[in-house]
Amino acid sequence: MEEKKRLTEPNIPQPDPRYKIKVMAKGPYLVYGNPPLSQEILVENNEHTIWKYESGQTFSAANQPTPLCRCGHSHNHPYCDGAHAHAEWESALTADNIPLLEDAELYDGETVSLADNIKYCSHARICLAKGTVWELIKTSGNPEDRDNAIHESTLCPSGRLKLWDKQTENFIEPPLKPAISLIEDPQMKCSGPLWVKGGIPINGPDGTKYEQRNRVNLCRCGASSNKPFCDGTHVRIRFNDKLPLS
Repeated sequence: MEEKKRLTEPNIPQPDPRYKIKVMAKGPYLVYGNPPLSQEILVENNEHTIWKYESGQTFSAANQPTPLCRCGHSHNHPYCDGAHAHAEWESALTADNIPLLEDAELYDGETVSLADNIKYCSHARICLAKGTVWELIKTSGNPEDRDNAIHESTLCPSGRLKLWDKQTENFIEPPLKPAISLIEDPQMKCSGPLWVKGGIPINGPDGTKYEQRNRVNLCRCGASSNKPFCDGTHVRIRFNDKLPLS
């Protein structure tokens, strides 16, 4: 049988071969390589819009592999405790694995343009902070508006939003090291997805090799319609992992 090839988004560095994530068919995410694992807390600015992240608790991923909860029902977040075996949740992996940019909407701006694939939206809302990123690119000849557009797009944890520089024709992408973060959203009183950074490879149980991207959000509430990826459903259902924010 021919080995399935992994697609890679532009400008992704070669991954550290120690790291990978395997999605179990009816169970957790198995994390290999002991990447840094911690909380990232969404924080408001003075206008009460989400603008940045603050670091929270750190956790160990030293077990090989470390199982992280995918169903949302664990009593030991972020880890799997076997609750998926008896909880009511839909485990099916429904994402189409079409490259993110292939079916993204394109928006032209003055000095930067934007690709937007809404099916990966995890509702972090940084893209709305100082005028929406869709409006800011229209006036990106203004240095402040350009800087804000870059900030809002590159801090989108799911990678739904990608800017490229029209002069250099290069994507503007933050240099993220391999790590996994648990997004916490106190403004919406809920817990968000797993933020997988730095091109950590993600594999399905059937050998599927998901597109390798710098910024990926994996569902951990168990209710996404685009599994294994987050689609923002955690906000609607007010998923809460009950972990202290510190």
